[in-house]
Amino acid sequence: MRPEVLLTDPVVRDAAIYALVDQIPAGKVMTYGDVADYLGLSTPRIVGATLARAEVEVPWHRVVPATGRPARHLAQAQLALLVAEGVRCRDGRVELALARATAAELP
Repeated sequence: MRPEVLLTDPVVRDAAIYALVDQIPAGKVMTYGDVADYLGLSTPRIVGATLARAEVEVPWHRVVPATGRPARHLAQAQLALLVAEGVRCRDGRVELALARATAAELP
């Protein structure tokens, strides 16, 4: 369900990002753009920056770039966490066609 709150307050916006990411089911992923679109944010970079500085535990590994290839400095850990959850990966990329969560799959 899309939020009806305007996410201009950074504290509210960050909380909304954390809440959405926390709802991505194990074995599924969303792209930074998917999260931004779902929340009505202007750019996926906001999502990335928020997750990079997260001070709360969220399943950050379930959010990937639109290419499906994690950032180099995170790739090994992120792919290992995703594979452990049953996400199919190939050649260092998440198979988005199989693993991408849809709005209907979110609680």
